[in-house]
Amino acid sequence: MSDPAREPTDKRWCEQVTLDFHNTGGSAVRSGTVTFETHIIDSLGIDWATIKSAEKLPAPVGAGARKEKTWTVCVDAWRVPLGMHIETRDVSVRWE
Repeated sequence: MSDPAREPTDKRWCEQVTLDFHNTGGSAVRSGTVTFETHIIDSLGIDWATIKSAEKLPAPVGAGARKEKTWTVCVDAWRVPLGMHIETRDVSVRWE
């Protein structure tokens, strides 16, 4: 999996996060979970909170295959006051 590519949306509490998955194993990945850790950042760069969310892995991913997927990752709007923004910095994957 590559590092997340992030793009802002028109809402400060959401962003587009794109991941590229590469199955280097010898068999297909049939399911799994992608967990996003989204940080709430103020105008001075201080990290106020980290909110986790999870989505299904874009499966199946065949042996040796690549798959790209983009998610709109959001936190509750009230968590991101004016002058603050989010950054989905950490992503983990559980393959099944």
